[in-house]
Amino acid sequence: MGTEEALRAVAARDARFDGTFIHAVRSTGIYCRPSCPARTPKRDNSEFYPTAAAAQAAGYRACRRCLPDAVPGSPEWDLRADLAGRAMRLIGDGVVDRCGVRGLAEALGYSERHLTRVLTTELGAGPLGLARANRAHSARVLIETTDIPFSDVAFAAGFASLRQFNDTMREIFGRTPTDLRGQRRGAPGGAGTVPLRLPFRAPCDTAGALRFLRRRALAGIEECRDGSYARSLRLPHGTAVATLRPADTHFACTLRLSDLRDLGSAVARLRRLLDLDADPIAIGEALGADPVLRGAVARSPGVRVPGAVDGLEIAVRAVLGQQVSVASARTTAEGLVAELGSELAHPEGGVTRLFPTAEALAEHAVSALPGPRRRAETVRDLAVAVAEGRLALHAGRDEAELRADLERIRGVGPWTSGYVAMRVLGAPDVLLSGDFALRRGAGLLGIPEEPTALQAHAQRWSPWRSYAGVLLWETASSGPPGGPTT
Repeated sequence: MGTEEALRAVAARDARFDGTFIHAVRSTGIYCRPSCPARTPKRDNSEFYPTAAAAQAAGYRACRRCLPDAVPGSPEWDLRADLAGRAMRLIGDGVVDRCGVRGLAEALGYSERHLTRVLTTELGAGPLGLARANRAHSARVLIETTDIPFSDVAFAAGFASLRQFNDTMREIFGRTPTDLRGQRRGAPGGAGTVPLRLPFRAPCDTAGALRFLRRRALAGIEECRDGSYARSLRLPHGTAVATLRPADTHFACTLRLSDLRDLGSAVARLRRLLDLDADPIAIGEALGADPVLRGAVARSPGVRVPGAVDGLEIAVRAVLGQQVSVASARTTAEGLVAELGSELAHPEGGVTRLFPTAEALAEHAVSALPGPRRRAETVRDLAVAVAEGRLALHAGRDEAELRADLERIRGVGPWTSGYVAMRVLGAPDVLLSGDFALRRGAGLLGIPEEPTALQAHAQRWSPWRSYAGVLLWETASSGPPGGPTT
């Protein structure tokens, strides 16, 4: 974004740009979100940064009024498949805190030196600075939403010492932890329960996203009731149950964590699951420019592509979903969860289990799965590759490399690898032209159903073909304008 466009966004207090850049004010030493309600500063006093970490590195502290760290993430990290975008997804998941810069570099396949140089050049801060910004945000959430001691907050957020925690909070927020707790927002949760908001850019088709998840929800690990969605999470340090309920500007989320160190990872994965960092205006304008898709865009403003909280789970469910209906795939997967999924130590309602581990699937998938033996063997081979470290299914993978790795496994073809890329990586431009339901939705809208013709027509939807696919799936399940089909 250019300086002139950024200045106009700040002058208009345009919330659509929250999270896409940071506005820093030289005269006050404060950085804000673009929509901050404070008086617009003089032009010469404004500086712009791509990330909060970059503003912090330049010596600015966070605005107390607009909370610039509590905004949707940049939609660039979904659209960009380059090193910086992939690194940001893993940093948000807490990889630097768990594995250090070396672990992040190894996951991405680059040297530490090259990774640091690229991030500093493109984002204004290296991996340590970017991770520090995430750590500070996690700490603030725990301070303001729980009553746990500050020493436990510091440990849970990933700080090396209580002194480092105190110094960082004062430097970034201009307040001590005690001051921040005195300004708490909302009722505090229990020792392992964190209530928080997951903001999104409006419009957001929250009903559509929940409908997508509800149709595929697996008994035991997911539950939909009274307008909410709950599911279990296997996280780096423990487990969690997340309950999500849509509101006007955010999803209200209650996280019940077995280990508070997993807060940042859980939030990052839930945001990817709901695709909360998407740019709905850009997507809607691009897809709505096609006359035959315009009605579907209008019926689902702010369409989202649901992502993943567990790459292995999505890959296995994609294999089970090959050439069968959603209902049939769901029934098969539920049987797998019931037989091989481990029980949660802290069940909540109907959420009582975790999706099976790679080790359990590698050993028992063939005997546990009914139906075609070759399909069961594909699930087993997939799990073996993950368990042995030959296949990484995380959000920092390069799309082409991930798809090639998947398609080396017998029984995994382009549809399956494309579906995994779309949901695990958040790849925005995947068209599953061989998908029967997607093709049926296209036909109902007057778009050619034949895969080659559909691909040719869909070129005009790039780089948002994944979102177009969700609209076509929705059309196939609900019918064309005028009412549902039988």
